[in-house]
Amino acid sequence: MITRSSSAAKVADQSVKLFAIDAEGRKQEMEGLSGQIRLNALTNKALIDTISKFLKLLEHEQVHAILEPQGSTDEIFVAELARRAQVPIISFAATGSALSGAENPYFIKTSVDDSVQARALAAICHGFGWKEVVILYEDTEFGYQFLPHLSKAFRDVDIGLAHLTAIPASAQDSHLLKDLSILKNNQTSKVFLVHMNASLGSRLFVLAKKEQMLSEGYAWIITDSLSNFLNFTDPVTCDSMEGVVGIRPYVPFSEDLVYFQERWEINSTILKINNKVPIMDLNVHGLWAYDSLTALANAVEKIGPANPSSLYERTMKNTNLRISSVGPRLQRELSSTRFRGLSGDFQLVDGKLKVSAFEIFNVNRTGERTLGFWTPERGITGELSSSGEAAYLTSTEELEDVVWPGGSLMRPKGWSIPPSGILRVGVPCKPGNEKFVDILAIIDPVTHEANVTGFAIDIFLKAKDRLPYPLNPVFYCYNGTNNTDWDYDDMLHGIPEKYDMVVADVTIWAPRTSYVDFSLPYLESGSVLVVKKKVFGMWSFTMPLKWDLWLAIALACIFMGIVIWILERRVTTPAPGEESVMTNKGTRMTYLAPVAVLAFQEGNVVSNKWSFFVLVCWLFMALILMQSFTANLSAILTVDQLKFAFSEDYHLGYYKGSFIKKFLIENLNIDESRLKGYYSQKDFHDAMRIGSKGGGIDAMFDEIPYVNLFLNQYSDYKIVGPTYRTDGLGFSVVVRNLITPFGNSGISSWLSVSCKFLKGNLECYSRWREESIEIKYFGAEYSSSLRSQGTSSLTFHDFAGLFITVASVAVFAVICSETAILNKLSNITRHFFHNVDGEIGDLVENANDVSTGVDRIEEYNGEQELPQDGDHDEIVEVTLNNEADVVQDVGGEINNHLARNLYTEQN
Repeated sequence: MITRSSSAAKVADQSVKLFAIDAEGRKQEMEGLSGQIRLNALTNKALIDTISKFLKLLEHEQVHAILEPQGSTDEIFVAELARRAQVPIISFAATGSALSGAENPYFIKTSVDDSVQARALAAICHGFGWKEVVILYEDTEFGYQFLPHLSKAFRDVDIGLAHLTAIPASAQDSHLLKDLSILKNNQTSKVFLVHMNASLGSRLFVLAKKEQMLSEGYAWIITDSLSNFLNFTDPVTCDSMEGVVGIRPYVPFSEDLVYFQERWEINSTILKINNKVPIMDLNVHGLWAYDSLTALANAVEKIGPANPSSLYERTMKNTNLRISSVGPRLQRELSSTRFRGLSGDFQLVDGKLKVSAFEIFNVNRTGERTLGFWTPERGITGELSSSGEAAYLTSTEELEDVVWPGGSLMRPKGWSIPPSGILRVGVPCKPGNEKFVDILAIIDPVTHEANVTGFAIDIFLKAKDRLPYPLNPVFYCYNGTNNTDWDYDDMLHGIPEKYDMVVADVTIWAPRTSYVDFSLPYLESGSVLVVKKKVFGMWSFTMPLKWDLWLAIALACIFMGIVIWILERRVTTPAPGEESVMTNKGTRMTYLAPVAVLAFQEGNVVSNKWSFFVLVCWLFMALILMQSFTANLSAILTVDQLKFAFSEDYHLGYYKGSFIKKFLIENLNIDESRLKGYYSQKDFHDAMRIGSKGGGIDAMFDEIPYVNLFLNQYSDYKIVGPTYRTDGLGFSVVVRNLITPFGNSGISSWLSVSCKFLKGNLECYSRWREESIEIKYFGAEYSSSLRSQGTSSLTFHDFAGLFITVASVAVFAVICSETAILNKLSNITRHFFHNVDGEIGDLVENANDVSTGVDRIEEYNGEQELPQDGDHDEIVEVTLNNEADVVQDVGGEINNHLARNLYTEQN
């Protein structure tokens, strides 16, 4: 066992001696256990001495377990050494270790872990309704190890760490008074959490009492590093700590604990008489030490006697360190050991003692008074109960009434207003920004104090009026000389030297968070691109298809019409009493058949099956063309309007002074030579109207609130492309650095107040919408969200060419039908097609008549007597002349000649 000179180590050392006495007195009951456990106490005061003691034990002693009452500052090295030697190290006072039990199984902590204590502290502060806490911690490894756990736990419950003050362990009273004076004068938060050793903490509270920081309105909380040693403090310290709230591990009552306390007092009295040392009061560190030895004894007892020759496996390479063969078994038995000890239920989880509960108490003049408890499962509770499962509670209503510093029973608010009472607010002075911030007048030309109004100012004033404490803001104009070469970043860099905060249309942008902090957004935002609307001409309906496709469609119609006409001319003569559809209509609709079939769905346009086959193929092709035409036209009228490419020839406009220029260059890789800055909406309109060729711009890139205002005034523009989201528009305050302490300037005194009320802006603003702040400055039609980019309604002008084409064809048809001049042209055309139709038709019909004549002659085959030549000629002549107005042609003569030959041969 390695002991130390700290208070915890002294208490643990006395517990170990009592355990040794108990083990010696129970030899028979423990069956030789005293022969298996030998305690070798080594005292050290320095880190180097600690490491040397470890090495000495591992090299020269038969060591299979090491007990350390307080974590070593170089515990990573010690844990690695123990892992290689397979020797468990049991630490019963190291609460702030960052080592993982899974990665370091031989480093066992039998004390409460700091992460659990941090959760308890955060739950208590959250239950009392405090939003910010000031941390005072010891400037040692012990203090540093607690901060990450504390920061995470408070962040989880949305509590800010307003300030961190590191106090050296050897700090003089003058140093402590200086730190306390800074915290008193420059801090609005009045809740202080103290994490340091008992000696330093006692002096701190005595001096804080002198500085009147333990009066009404203050709240002080102490961790178990002080709470476990309150019985060591003198009456002066106890009196100065009246009203302090603390937590410490809960130790349940038991008869064994009462008996142990009696023996502790007797042993302390004997030590005082013999060695003239002061009496040490028992605390939880002594109980943890005793329970740790009990757990080790139980583990050794389960392993049983071991052969001395097999205690070590081998020696490490290049060293004299021996590897224990008992250590792994001992580590496993310790991890699975469970029993009821003096400090409560003893159980290790991941190499750490499982926490049952923390006691919440209040310091008063007579000592301490228990307020309630906190458990990881149930949260804050007035009583500990194991009956059933209960929900996790965060309210402090179940706790007993707290007597706060100054004897007050009223819970401290946690903040206060500094004596100055003035909040310096910076506002921008630039043209084109009047809707959000409008400088009415410069009150003081030297300080640039101004009288202002505007949308952002009204939101700020509304928030100020709803606060439970007064604010006295004074507005100072930035850029009072109207210098055009500046931006918002220049103004934000004036925090905190010139301003405590900035109220304007400032975009919450990630690169700015490195030097300022922001409120929640009061208006949503994002960056979009605005271009001029595309104007369609009267022939826009032809745009989906190129001229070559239109020409191909026209030629295809003519070609298909000729093919169908040829096929339909082969249709046979209709039955008697029926009029041929194609005889009257086919010739007149020759070239219109492919189109006409769309209007005649009764199916009487064609009669030939091959004509039907060709027509189906044509209709299939026409359907594809029609669907493609419709889709392309829809895309031109809708989707294509939303597309925009950053062409190398395009010039973009941005709002001068905003972050947009840097965003376009760094994020969208736009060359700076293509960017032009403007101030007002009219400037943007004039520049886009003339275009880049006239010295203007082709598009405007700006934030949504400004774009909506621009589109409300000018309707000839539209939003295209994606929306580049930002976190909205908000107010700026000094960045909240948790490590760097605040100075004496007094500027930082408003940081906590500013942040507290600004965080409520988003919720409050939604309640103010009915008060018509937007309507007051932006008009009734304004919307803070992105304007809808719905499809525009089509006008007559968009399809005027189509109407003109159809009307022209109709008028031409009427003129051809009703006018005598053009009627002659119509007859000539009809006579031409009629002659062509007759000549080609006669050739086809004569070929059919030849076949018909042969068939009729064969009917007379076998008859005895046939008609005379003249009669036969008459029959053939009638057969060849189906129409009276058709003259006999070559086909008829061939028919007659063949008939005569056949008649002669038969006779």
